[in-house]
This record gives sequence, C-alpha cells and structure tokens, in this order.
Amino acid sequence: MTDALRKDRIPALPAVDILVVGAGSAGCCAALAARVSRRHSVTLVERYGFPGGTSTQMLDTFYGFFTPGDSPRKVVGGIPDRVVNALDRAGRIYLRPNTYGAGTGVTYDPEFLKFTWDTLLEEAGVRVALHAHLVDVEEGADGLRAAVLWTKRGFFRQPARRFIDASGDADLCALAGMPFERAGDLEPAQTLTTTFRMCAVDLGRFQSAGGKSMLAARMEEAVASGRHPLPRKAGSAHAMVQPGCIATVAVRVADVDATDHEQLAAAEREGRRQAYVFEAFFRDCVPGFENAMIIGLSHHIGVRETRRVYGEYRLTRQDCLEVRRFDDAVLLCGAPIEDHRAARDGGEETEWTLIPGGRAYDVPYRTLVPKGRDEVWVAGRCFSATHSAHASCRSMGQTMAMGQAAGLAAALSLETDCGARSLDTNELRERLRRLGALLALPATPADTSARGWANNFSS
Repeated sequence: MTDALRKDRIPALPAVDILVVGAGSAGCCAALAARVSRRHSVTLVERYGFPGGTSTQMLDTFYGFFTPGDSPRKVVGGIPDRVVNALDRAGRIYLRPNTYGAGTGVTYDPEFLKFTWDTLLEEAGVRVALHAHLVDVEEGADGLRAAVLWTKRGFFRQPARRFIDASGDADLCALAGMPFERAGDLEPAQTLTTTFRMCAVDLGRFQSAGGKSMLAARMEEAVASGRHPLPRKAGSAHAMVQPGCIATVAVRVADVDATDHEQLAAAEREGRRQAYVFEAFFRDCVPGFENAMIIGLSHHIGVRETRRVYGEYRLTRQDCLEVRRFDDAVLLCGAPIEDHRAARDGGEETEWTLIPGGRAYDVPYRTLVPKGRDEVWVAGRCFSATHSAHASCRSMGQTMAMGQAAGLAAALSLETDCGARSLDTNELRERLRRLGALLALPATPADTSARGWANNFSS
C-alpha cells in the first residue's frame, strides 16, 4: 500500500468472501455465478452509476453466442442465457442475422439492460457498490487481502478472501504488480470507437435503396471525393430495438494508450468530433437519413484492449486457428479474429480471419488465473491472451462466459479450501455444465429465426 493511503488511516468495511472489481458483462456474470450456491458473500464494485460496462455504455448487441456462417452453432449458455431471456420477456431483444462476419447478433435495448442487470444481481443477493473507484490494494504474505476504494465519503478498505478482476483494464492486477502486456507494446493496439445512435431514420427507404451495400458504397464515395472528411471508408449501422433508430460502429480513433488519462481524454473528444462528421454524412448522402439526428453517444469511448494479464496459460492465434482442445476448457469461442486497426498505405481497416470450418475452439481455465496467484482470477478483455487471440475472444458472449467460469471457480475454491492453481477443473467443468454452459460444439445448427428463440436460450 502506498504511503499516501496508509491502511491505519482508512476504515475497513465488513469482509466479504468474493470481491469482483468491474460490473461489466464479465463482472456481472462472475458475481451471479459466485452466488449460485448462496453460500458466499459477494460484493461487486463499479465506478459508474449503473452496471453493464460495454454492454450498457456503448453497444446494443451481444456477439459470440453463435458461430458465424450458414450453419450457426450456439456456444454460450448458462447465466448469459438468463440475461437474454429476461430481455426477451420484456420484448426488448431480437436476433440480428450476420452481416459483418461476426455471426448472429443478439440485439437488445441497452437502457433496459441496465435495469435487467440490476434485477438479476439484486435477486442473487449480490451487494453492488456503484460510484466506487478502485485506487489501491493491500497485500500480505499470502497475497491480496483487501482493495482500497474511494467514494464520495472518502477511502475505504474492502477485505476479501478471493478477488476477480473484471475491470477491463486489469486495474486490480496492475496495482498488485502482476505482470501484463500493454496493448501497443508488441503489436499495434486496436482502435477505439465512440458509438452513436440516431433517430428519425426511415429504415424502409434505407433498405429499398440498397441497405448496407449501398451504405458502404456511399462511404467510399465520400472519402474518395473529399465531400465529407470521414475517418474511415467502412463501418456498420443497424436497426435498434427501438423503431426508427439505428446504432453504429463507425468512429475510429487510433494510436491511443487508453490507460493514459490524457490520451484517453483526447480520444473522447476526437470520438465525439467524428460522430458528428458521420451525422452530416448520413443526412447528406444516405437515403432514409435525411431527417435523422444523433440522440446519444456512448457513455465512454469504446476501448478494445489495454492490459492483458500474463496467466498460467496464454491463448494464442495458433490455438484459435487450429481449433485447439484443452482438458481444462471452461468456454468455447467461434468468433473470428476481428482486429480493428488504423488503415495505412491503402490497407484494410479491419482484419477478419474466420475460425476454420465454422467450428469453435476451447478457452482453458488457466487463461483466467494470473501467473503464480491463488487468490485472484481475471475475466473479460484483460484475460491472458496474445493480441490476435484476444481479437477473437473479446466478444461479450465470451466475456460473459469467462465471468461465469471465474465466479464458479472462486466459490469452488472457498468450498474446497484450495487456491486457483490447484482447483479441480473437472469439478468446475461439471458445475458449469449443470448451470447450462456449453463446453462442446453442438452437433446440430441453432435456429436463429424468431421462432427458434426458446430452443436456443433455455431458462
């Protein structure tokens, strides 16, 4: 602990069994999974005023539930299904056919998802600490003992027996001095994106004029002619759950270290500037958007990668493309390597490399365990992977599945009084199966039509 935060000056909160840092989709699923047996107390810490992270701050579609292609297989299940089913019961979701290579998307109402996460966490008995910032850690001879949090009432120590870092940026691990690779150190970091939403769109007219193929052609024309200074000549726009509204992934901000607050602040400003460049383009050049306008920007610029922890195993590009199997697999991924980068010398803006044969590779439990640690797990985009493997396995379907595995693992370690590295992974896999997780590729394709919904997402 730093001199500025001496523990004898900081009051301690009541100890908990499991502390989860970061209430994104990974952290929420970790907290829910840790409470499945109802035997352990769980606190979930979040710096914003609502849970969900990327799922509620920036996006409106879960990718990674299905493999891409003409014969999609469902590869994510369990607690993520409960989230989808809760949204479906409220009529706030639909399946969106694959249009950009990532497979069938599960598009939802992100505002209602905030309420859905709230409800699921409350029903599970998870204590959620919103507006609480992780600022330091306290360590002892046996590893982490407490997290130091800051709220409007000052600093507090939160002791815990087990910790899950689902912060996205591996903040807990970095503060504890655990080794990590910073995005951009070895390979160019993926670009950042401010998403935006537009209303008053005539989607019928847009589709009649050519839809996404027409949009792609108009973007290329705008860039070539200089008529609109778009930052890129590609990007997506899709219908939201709300009628007459669209959501985008179009803005592109490159060469940013998102763990540097000054660089991140500059990226936020640049992302907003680009969003309104796109608004002018849509209104001027795209049929159906003549009266459209932006009604919302992402709460935070979308960050694809920052710190990736070195774990007991690192998932590699070769593992993905060779469709590797692991004895300690805790989730599946069939998502392509989707590497967003700055276009240079006329090159492609996004690298798409599909997993061969429409299959799915295993993600081993060891990628969730920081190297040499027994009291900490990671879940979400800070898990242990190389740049390329991360570009495949960062979809929210997979980050939710990581959280589910980490939460169950933390609870199991307490029940059996063992550390993360000596955990019985066969027992963990069996508990994942009982919860509804998918650890093997289904033999038959999923029905991604509306009528197949109930068959895909079991309650």
